Amino acid sequence: MAEISSPRPLPATPPPSRPAQAAADLAVKLLKPLEGMLATGESAKAEVVAVKESAQSFQLLLKLTLENGRQTTLEASSPRPFTPGAALAVTALSETRLSLTLQAGLSKALTSLDLQQLPVGTVLQGKVEASEQLAQNKAQQVIYKVLVGLLNTPLAGSKLSVETPLPLPVGSLLTAQVQGSQALNFLPLSSRLDQLVLGQQLAAQQARQGSMEGLFKALQSLGDGAPDELRGGIDKLLGLLPSADQLSTSKGLAQAIANSGAFLEGKLLSGQGSATQDLKANLLRLVAQMIPNLPSSSPLQTANASSLLAQALPALLRDALGRVGQANLRQQALSFPLPSRLLQSMDESPDLEMLLKLAASAIARLQTHQLSSLAQTETTATGSQLTTWQLEVPMRNQSDIVPLQIKLQREEENSGGEKKDQQEVLWRLDLAFDLEPLGPLQVQAQLLRGSFSSQLWAQQGRTAELIEQELGNLRERLLNAGFEVGELACRQGLPPQGTRTHLEQRWVDETA
Repeated sequence: MAEISSPRPLPATPPPSRPAQAAADLAVKLLKPLEGMLATGESAKAEVVAVKESAQSFQLLLKLTLENGRQTTLEASSPRPFTPGAALAVTALSETRLSLTLQAGLSKALTSLDLQQLPVGTVLQGKVEASEQLAQNKAQQVIYKVLVGLLNTPLAGSKLSVETPLPLPVGSLLTAQVQGSQALNFLPLSSRLDQLVLGQQLAAQQARQGSMEGLFKALQSLGDGAPDELRGGIDKLLGLLPSADQLSTSKGLAQAIANSGAFLEGKLLSGQGSATQDLKANLLRLVAQMIPNLPSSSPLQTANASSLLAQALPALLRDALGRVGQANLRQQALSFPLPSRLLQSMDESPDLEMLLKLAASAIARLQTHQLSSLAQTETTATGSQLTTWQLEVPMRNQSDIVPLQIKLQREEENSGGEKKDQQEVLWRLDLAFDLEPLGPLQVQAQLLRGSFSSQLWAQQGRTAELIEQELGNLRERLLNAGFEVGELACRQGLPPQGTRTHLEQRWVDETA
């Protein structure tokens, strides 16, 4: 696969009014006579094996395939170069002259795109089937005319004729984004490799992660038995956890989300202090405080502290060659909510080794949410930009610590040349938590054009009935807050699993 070093605008072929030498026959002179291999007027197929530039022309080495299947090589002198690997139609003009034409037939390829079928932002994948160098343009830049066979979208199987300053090798695969009816933007290979590494690291984090409630229960049960050096770090970590009442206010919720660990790296990169209130930062500090207090007989104590921290932090190249079940792990990591995953059962008084493992697994869980956010942030098939933030906030519910999982998505519709402030934005919110005595609950809500709608799922029948009775109060409060209110419903059970259909989620008008 050829790498395109940087994104470049790629104009499609102009209308036929411009002279296009790529589709025309080109006469070349043979360096040796045909000696009866082809009679005058006979045709055959040929492939360009090599091209060598001489003083005033180009020497071509052609592999000729005759009708009887016999193959031979010919040398010819051409006023223009052809790309090695290009397929040609060859016609003998005489014993020493041939007529060459690109066999792929660029004149029959698409020279523009239907934006109704392929909206701006659509990602195309294709394979270079033929390439030919054209004359230099007014800026003295070499231009190549390339025939691309499309591999995806409804146009899969079609041919696309484009012009580009990039010498794309025949047979190479490429990815481009639609910018207009006659403009593409190549996507560099590095961005696709980033997605590959992201998927591999997501699977690795999923394998290491564990539910945070296991860690917090262990820290609470540790009580006064913790070493003095650790007690301060444990008290600080537990003291920062918000209560359910705090999360019921907009200010408290915003603060909890900001300190959830999902934005730690961004804070540090922007120089926003030491992130002393951040959950992930305090978990990392706790790990660093645990290591010196491990028993000298512990195998973890003999290991280098930095390597232990590295186990808890992302290592982008770890398991780069894959592992058994990695694809399944990656799919599990993209699910919402992340299922509860407790490590092996613990005694009433867990030791520091177990606490260290629990803390590392809790950090891996936070990082699974972060990587899942990156993996779900994309340009959709319709050209809309989807941005995802997924995180987990431990909250106090009386004496219990309950994880609140949150996924927030912003989908901005691509509306062509409209101003950005006029583009339509759809917001989606997913919540998942388990509060006693209500049991497990999941909420899905969306806001579009000022209209709010929501569906709730409760696993307990009594809870579903109770919520159904309160939906009228919720509707009234939303109306008082200035929203139009669409469907509000509560069902018993679990929401449908799998990727949502954008058509189903976006274009249903609840106010109709």
